[in-house]
Amino acid sequence: MKLSEIKEVLKTVEAVNFELPDGTFVPKYFHVTEVGLVTKNFIDCGGTVRKETVVNFQLWDANDYEHRLKPQKLIHIIELSEKVLGIEDHEIEVEYQNTTIGKYDLDFNGRNFTLLNKKTACLAQEQCGIPSDKPKVKLSQLNIDNGSSCTPGGGCC
Repeated sequence: MKLSEIKEVLKTVEAVNFELPDGTFVPKYFHVTEVGLVTKNFIDCGGTVRKETVVNFQLWDANDYEHRLKPQKLIHIIELSEKVLGIEDHEIEVEYQNTTIGKYDLDFNGRNFTLLNKKTACLAQEQCGIPSDKPKVKLSQLNIDNGSSCTPGGGCC
């Protein structure tokens, strides 16, 4: 989800709820302790220099049971961050500490914001020896030495 998309959604919802990948929720009394711009400069295993930029939201459970972040307040925090930090319309990454600090992609399911598990990937598979997926072939489609087809009950096995 991009920054512009969350601002549009926040205009339509009554509450800000974040659902974790396991179906549980970030406690309703969470705080947004950071909105920032994170730029990662790196080189992949194939030698290509890359740059990724995301807007980072950090959610924090302060056991402040009476706290509720309203949608309009979050819009204000986002707009202040855009103005002060010069943030553009990037994808959002959410940090939240459960057993360890997790980083999540963000989506909206029509009612709640959903935190989606991030995954690692090789960005240079063609250059670092990762085999492509092998095609799946039915044994009955394989040819045996004499070139005839092997079929169930055909005596080729």
